Amino acid sequence: MKTQPASPMNRPMTAFTILATAAVAILLFCGAALAADVPGSKDNPLLKRYEGSEIIGYDYRGFDKFHLITGPLKNYERPPDPSSTVTGKHTRILYVAPLDRSPLEVFHNYAQELEQNGYATVFTCSETECGKDKAIARTLYSSDKKLSNKGQMSEYAFTSPVEPQFLAATLTRPEGDVHVSLLVARETFKHFKETSQRTLVLLDIVEAAPMEKKMVTVDAGAMAKSIEAQGTIALYGIYFDTDKAELKPESAPTLEEIAKLLQGDAALKLYVVGHTDGVGGFDYNMDLSKKRAQAVVRELTGKYGVAEGRLKSAGIGFLAPVGSNEDEDGRAKNRRVELVKDIN
Repeated sequence: MKTQPASPMNRPMTAFTILATAAVAILLFCGAALAADVPGSKDNPLLKRYEGSEIIGYDYRGFDKFHLITGPLKNYERPPDPSSTVTGKHTRILYVAPLDRSPLEVFHNYAQELEQNGYATVFTCSETECGKDKAIARTLYSSDKKLSNKGQMSEYAFTSPVEPQFLAATLTRPEGDVHVSLLVARETFKHFKETSQRTLVLLDIVEAAPMEKKMVTVDAGAMAKSIEAQGTIALYGIYFDTDKAELKPESAPTLEEIAKLLQGDAALKLYVVGHTDGVGGFDYNMDLSKKRAQAVVRELTGKYGVAEGRLKSAGIGFLAPVGSNEDEDGRAKNRRVELVKDIN
């Protein structure tokens, strides 16, 4: 019968180790964000960062699927084998730790923090215990899962990882379980001085919750009524990934209805206005909202045949909120595209 490698959460600790680890944890965990963090990123409130770390990659999805690794990997298969599939709100954060911090030191701080917060270890491993050479890093940070917030510096993280440490843990709670995947390793890829010979941390947090069952596609008739009565309509069926301005395929039904709206009223002209939530700086969000509005106009004119003169794009960032930017429900309401009637 195979036994799992001893976990920092369940292996016996000497008095010296306990004191040393506690001292390091007190010194190194503060959770404060750095000015150098990529725009729009932040720590997940469920788990603090290692002090002095910088966010170089970030992605948040309101509902996503994630494969939580549950044992040593034998190969590079996707989904990884063995693993369990979990769904819910998914936060992925890529940190670079301060200079001269080893993967083991950073890893033990996270492991202790998780243990103190009541998480149970699902699987943990160190170096060769994790399976085939580099399989765990390449599987977790595969081509379809990479972050690009800082261009190639983010994309090429974990290119040549050494000293890998991994932990999968779960917190059981009434409002939904929380699943954590933690990969820590030292990067030896020399192309980027910001990450070369530095400890990298890849943190995935999935907060299990059912997908919201609500229709967000508004048909052309409803759009016409709202624009006639109020001069505008807010649409939530146009989707973008975090920090991106490329339309996702799920946007097609709403775009089709906008095209029908314009086909049904040859005199109608519209402003397409992008809105963001309040995460990130003013200039960043103004630029992002503008690019998203432009993407909608390009799609409607290029794919759906709408005349260019009937649409104008604009972005106003977070300057016209309809909900509080202090919580996720409010931020979700603020991320939208509005159609505004052009009366000129």
